[in-house]
Amino acid sequence: MVKYFACVGLLKSSWDQVCIAFWERYPNPYSNHVLTEDIIFRDVTPSNRLVSRRLLTKTNRAPRWMEKYLPVTMARHAYIIEDSIVDPQNRTMTTLTWNISHARMMSVEERCEYRINPDNTSWTEINREAWISSNLYGLSRAIQEFGLARFKTSVAKTMKGFEYVLAKMQGDTPSRTLTEQAAERARETALVAKEKAKGLASQAHKKHQYV
Repeated sequence: MVKYFACVGLLKSSWDQVCIAFWERYPNPYSNHVLTEDIIFRDVTPSNRLVSRRLLTKTNRAPRWMEKYLPVTMARHAYIIEDSIVDPQNRTMTTLTWNISHARMMSVEERCEYRINPDNTSWTEINREAWISSNLYGLSRAIQEFGLARFKTSVAKTMKGFEYVLAKMQGDTPSRTLTEQAAERARETALVAKEKAKGLASQAHKKHQYV
């Protein structure tokens, strides 16, 4: 079973500005979990498309309820591959990311397409899809629910990070109020996810006790 999620985001900046911000978005106050970024490959195709592959290192903190089910030697960092294609002629940028660490426990694949908003050509639309799966026997549902909630929180932080970088590019000082609101929403979402995933994990644990 795979959890599927899709959403559409909107940035009130031009496609060109968003593409520049995409490469400049780390670090920002909403991405403290991103530790390093390295370009593995980059090339320009004959059709003038920029093709890139990057390796990102992120923190890999598991919730406390999950720790007792995981190996004590499990790494606290995770490695993410990010492929991107920038098409200046069609004004699109497509990205595909997936984790190569701990993929058996939880695999997260994300596809994003950045294009000009059809209702306002000065804005950029982001069509985002994600697939979250787990092969950890007995805990897959709990982990998928946790992964989905964490992903939703991450999307909110990603959008705020973009807004922060775009504001700096335009010489504006990002609003402290926006930062506080984003942090509060992230905490609320994480709390709901934690309780739901914890409940599913408890049910799975009880089930195993009677098997």
